[in-house]
Amino acid sequence: MDIILVTAVIASLFLVIGAAEPLAARLRLPYTVILAGLGILIALAATFFLRTELTDALNPIATAILDFPIRSNVFLYVFLPTLLFQAMLGVNVRRMLDDWVPILVLAVVAVVVATLSVGYGLYLTGALPLAACLLIGSIVSTTDPSAVVSIFRSISAPQRLARIIEGESLLNDAAAIALFGLFMGFVMMGIPNPSLLSALGQFPVLILGGAATGLVLARLAVSVMAMFARYELALISISAALPYIAYIVAEQSIGASGVIAVVAAGLTLNLTAPGRLPPAAWANMREVWSLLAHWAGALIFILAALLIPRLLEGLRVDDLALVGVVVVAAVAARAVILFGLLPLLSRLKVSPVVERPYRAAILWGGLRGAVTLALALAVTESIRVPMETKRVVGILATGFVLFTLIVQGTTLRWVIGRLGLDRLSPLDEALSKQVVAVALQSVREDVSRSTENYELTQTIVRSEAKRFAERLDRAVKAAEDHEHLLDRDRITLGLIAVAAAERDTIIARMRERMISARLAETLLREADRLIEAARGGRSLYEHTARESLAYGRSFQMAANLQSRLGIAAPLGRMTADRFEALLSRRLILRDLDGFIDGRIRRIHGRRVADLLHDLVARRVDNLETALDGLRLQYPGYAEEMERRFIRRTALRLEEREYTAMRDDGLIGAELHTSLMQGLTARRSAAERRPKLDLLLQRAELVQQFPLFADLDEPTRRRLGQNLVTHYANTGEVIIARDTVAKSVYFIASGAVEMERAGQTWRLGRGEMFGQLSILEQRPLRAETRSITLSTLLVLDETRFRRLLARSPTIRETVKESAVRRGEALTSL
Repeated sequence: MDIILVTAVIASLFLVIGAAEPLAARLRLPYTVILAGLGILIALAATFFLRTELTDALNPIATAILDFPIRSNVFLYVFLPTLLFQAMLGVNVRRMLDDWVPILVLAVVAVVVATLSVGYGLYLTGALPLAACLLIGSIVSTTDPSAVVSIFRSISAPQRLARIIEGESLLNDAAAIALFGLFMGFVMMGIPNPSLLSALGQFPVLILGGAATGLVLARLAVSVMAMFARYELALISISAALPYIAYIVAEQSIGASGVIAVVAAGLTLNLTAPGRLPPAAWANMREVWSLLAHWAGALIFILAALLIPRLLEGLRVDDLALVGVVVVAAVAARAVILFGLLPLLSRLKVSPVVERPYRAAILWGGLRGAVTLALALAVTESIRVPMETKRVVGILATGFVLFTLIVQGTTLRWVIGRLGLDRLSPLDEALSKQVVAVALQSVREDVSRSTENYELTQTIVRSEAKRFAERLDRAVKAAEDHEHLLDRDRITLGLIAVAAAERDTIIARMRERMISARLAETLLREADRLIEAARGGRSLYEHTARESLAYGRSFQMAANLQSRLGIAAPLGRMTADRFEALLSRRLILRDLDGFIDGRIRRIHGRRVADLLHDLVARRVDNLETALDGLRLQYPGYAEEMERRFIRRTALRLEEREYTAMRDDGLIGAELHTSLMQGLTARRSAAERRPKLDLLLQRAELVQQFPLFADLDEPTRRRLGQNLVTHYANTGEVIIARDTVAKSVYFIASGAVEMERAGQTWRLGRGEMFGQLSILEQRPLRAETRSITLSTLLVLDETRFRRLLARSPTIRETVKESAVRRGEALTSL
């Protein structure tokens, strides 16, 4: 085909893509439905002009459109990796993990069930062999949720619903294409009735092989990117190559799933790249991929729609009945999963509850699209597939896609409205009124300053000010007098606003390079949890805030690795991360007081504002306690981390000054470039974190204990090597009641509480517990629990008895503790 015609067709398609979005907004239809409709209309128009005798002037254009070189490999090797990879870069993986069970059920189990349901439903009609029927089932089992997500976002549907559907879209293409590859092989080899167990037995190999390929290649790519961190275009170019290399290597070299390889590569890059690449480069890379994915998604839909008239050639009346079988079987399979399996998993406490309206919207939102047509096209192109099978596959897949787009796609917004998912909850409606009132107050102040600066006519200013004041009064009255806005709701709304302000502050600090992109991802995840927790009220907000400071399971595992196997690197890295996160949180929380005074107090009043101040102050106190614990454990390291934090802040402020001077014309572009090069070199040095030697730090910590003051240096050194660090969360039971202690605990930081018969003792830094139970070999009558984040040094019984024999100070301390608790100590 003439290159000029190809270029003209592609340019025209971009014009169609540009017109589709405003047209979809005007018609209130999904964007993908409009694209598919325009593609079908273009194909029908080209067919009409080619066959009509009215004119031959448009025959070259019509021929170019109908003979456009569209092959299934174009969809699978060019467009699909782009869409999947960008989705992986844009998704908040950690938030998806909250609903990982329903997401995996919909993305994997639902695909398998739909494949079997459609396959055996068609097989019972006798239309095709079982292998071909299962092939059709795999083709139509993958959904295209982009239309649903776009509708949800346009009507402010619940975030969790959009998150579940987006999570499904990340994996269901991979599962469906993997199954398609299996059954396509059986059809091409002429195996009419394959063993289902043998077919599904190959499924894990495809998944694991693809995941390993994507993981290895992505880690290699991130390492290369880190070496080229100063060259932003190089980073983006490497990222552009990664999904295609992963797809080709997995498919052609390893025989695994290329789709899974792309998904794994994108996830790996999403999780590891922010910590190793400059924040600006990472943000720009994601923007470039968003644009590429927009074009790829639009082109794949419109080009697939051009194929629909071709795929429907040879349509017979009895084929419509088979399309009906596919529709009923596919919808029924999805309904069984949504209304049968998911509620069962929720009752078994395996999955969080997915509300019935959500499940109904997900059911009706199971649209099929370009991937289904691309897979059907791959079947029709194969010379090893029987002609009748190719004809039926093309017709059934196309007919099912048309049903979902025309029937489900056009009525989806109406269904969502009937389910009530397009309406704000009373609390959210009240929140919207608060937002309007606060925004208008800020606008009034800004407009007032602008009118003074520009010296506008006073008559006009007074007239407009009066008009604006009336609107502001109405907004404030609506916010204050909302019928659902109780005092409890005011506090909840204030908490939501504070949590949202915290999230905005994190983003601002990341853009200013005061915190790294990797750390910002962690803080943003926690801020999202706080926003959702704030909707549950004050107690849930406080509980979630405390949890964000707790030592997680991975931290405890790293501590065990260090104490039992001597592997200190994971714990050192996580301790440094924790220190940096705590310092950044403290900076962010300090900014919230100004937000509460400037925004919250205006609408909710002094009482709510004071309460929010108290909540934030309590969080700051808890954070300071955690920071003090780290400072006490690692005094030298804490100082180095704080110095590093100050240096990074100074470099950001210096960069801002240089940029302002350039924008004001005080310095030229050449001088600015030279200054920035020097600044970049200093920033690279400031970004490097000091090395944390856990054994050395523990030895220094032991020296600070008064209990060990009478020990000689070699004994203290050996003691530091034998002590095991235990990180206790608030409320954690260290020694349960009526149990015999197996170790003695020394409190390095934090505090514990012992309770017995209504009496309590509190022990703080430098004290020990568990020694009386060991010496007397009797169960403890008191329960010992941590009352704050605590770091404990643990010594087993044998080594404690040796230490007791060497240290008079410790023997005297043990006697005093027994007297203080009214116990007789006979074994010392």
